[in-house]
Amino acid sequence: MADERRDQPAETAREADGATGNGGAEEVAEDLDALLADVKRERDEYLALAQRARADFENFRKRAAREAEEAGRRGKAQIAKELLPALDNLERALKSTGVDPLTGRASSAPEPTTEEEDAEVYDTPSEEVSAQEALARGVALVYNELRSALERAGVETYDPTGEPFDPNTSEALATRPAGDRVEPGVVIETLERGYRLDGQVLRAARVVVSA
Repeated sequence: MADERRDQPAETAREADGATGNGGAEEVAEDLDALLADVKRERDEYLALAQRARADFENFRKRAAREAEEAGRRGKAQIAKELLPALDNLERALKSTGVDPLTGRASSAPEPTTEEEDAEVYDTPSEEVSAQEALARGVALVYNELRSALERAGVETYDPTGEPFDPNTSEALATRPAGDRVEPGVVIETLERGYRLDGQVLRAARVVVSA
């Protein structure tokens, strides 16, 4: 009986140690779960932050591209507007001498032959070409070079003659009685061509409208 009593405390101690060991393992597992949850939460927060930063950068890139494109368009439009009066004056000067601004030839001149088409239109003037004709061809050359430069920049010209008058694209400077075959409100003469850049009117065409 004495031996049994001596063994009881030792067994009780072992049982207590086992209970303590199990409790410690559970606490460690709980700590690990909490740590893992913290790590996952931080990971999600950093991922959301990175996604927001990426979205902000993409929005900034698109906005910067739009602003650069708009600035370029405004620059081209400003330059074109400054050149238009010079084009108008050159065109008027050529028309006043009876020269077609687009070809540099007299308006009443016959159509060129194949050989003439193959040759340079603006050759060095020969003895058969008068000084006035040579000057007109030179002015026409400058006129067409300016127009070509504007076209390369996206500027296009338009002539609404024969079309119904549109106040969004044309400015009526005068009216004229229409003939029998022309309805009122139709552009019957274009005094100055209109110009557009990317579909936007830089300068409305100045026209005469049938009454």
